[in-house]
Amino acid sequence: MNPSKIVVMGAGAVGCFFGGMLARAGHDTTLVARPNHVEAIREKGLYMNCLTFQEFVPIQATENLDPIGFADIVLFCVKSPDTQKTIELLKPHLKATTIIVSLQNGVDNCERIRELIDNPVFPAVVYVATAMAGPGILKHNGRGELVIGDWESKETPTEDAATQLQTISTLFQSADVPCTISPDVKRELWFKFLVNCSYNAISAIGQIEYGKMDQVAPIRELIAELGREVVQIAQAEGIKISESEAQEANNKIAKTMVTQRSSTAQDIARKKSTEIDYLNGLMVRKGKQHGIPTPANLSVYALVKMIEKYNA
Repeated sequence: MNPSKIVVMGAGAVGCFFGGMLARAGHDTTLVARPNHVEAIREKGLYMNCLTFQEFVPIQATENLDPIGFADIVLFCVKSPDTQKTIELLKPHLKATTIIVSLQNGVDNCERIRELIDNPVFPAVVYVATAMAGPGILKHNGRGELVIGDWESKETPTEDAATQLQTISTLFQSADVPCTISPDVKRELWFKFLVNCSYNAISAIGQIEYGKMDQVAPIRELIAELGREVVQIAQAEGIKISESEAQEANNKIAKTMVTQRSSTAQDIARKKSTEIDYLNGLMVRKGKQHGIPTPANLSVYALVKMIEKYNA
């Protein structure tokens, strides 16, 4: 399969980065985005202020769902709380063969999508530090790689899934986006989830960058405790992650995304609702389910929910 059309659904910072990289490499890519971004992109292109280049990238942009009907691959980038309602909107437009790639935070989006549609659905673990710096303006602060895999299999994927995964990987590699195929993508998702639970809420509460968080000793202790709780839940869910691996993953983020503020922090700054219910909130719910105390996750979850409530 040689996909000719890619549609980015919910083109915020993450969607604009990966969609922009694909368009820059010559792939037929359309962003489905908010009106202010669409207007700016149609006028001048998507401005990508990246670490290795700064330029306007010509790319199609729209507010409507018409391009979904022609898509070979949909990069699904909406916020976790919007997953179900957005898939329901897309469902009538999708070809049976359209591949959905979930570039979302959290560990349960792929499962929720697969309950609603019969299309091939693959999760992508996203490591990129980005933000929208204005209408149609993307600021890239670090990294920019993906890990993908078959949600259903920890061993050998089906022939169809293997072919589809290779197609996705080759597509991104052709656009200078490292994209590896993991035999255990659920474990990879939990590693990213661990980082999100350890950093996102604190960054949001303090409106602070990851590198500055790492300079405060009590915050380093809190990050470590958040990570330990996530590891306990992961192990209860059958995911093999050790505390030392968790600490290594968290330490790496502080050093490779020094200037990044979390997506949760960006949402709070814009007075928008966050994904916290699908991050630390999910840990609190799963802690109760497994009988595992999660006081650190409950604390940061409660604080973000309070800020959300009175942030109007």
